[in-house]
Amino acid sequence: MRTPAGEVDLVARKGGMLAFVEVKARATAAELDLAIDERRLRRVAAAAEILWHDLGKAGDDMRIDVILLAPGRAPRHLANVWHGG
Repeated sequence: MRTPAGEVDLVARKGGMLAFVEVKARATAAELDLAIDERRLRRVAAAAEILWHDLGKAGDDMRIDVILLAPGRAPRHLANVWHGG
């Protein structure tokens, strides 16, 4: 979902938790360590703040997650990676 501040690849809801998810795919598992950084997470968080107004409900919590993908490897899910730093 695109916003003026950035984009979010996936939005998932489980109960009262709304997760805004950045998905990164790289050719090798070693490249995944460099796939996400604070600048990228800041853009996802800014986009999530915008999307929250349309998708969030009273009492909901939100978090920023990352899913890392590389051929021959199981997907790596990192939950709640952004803490407003």
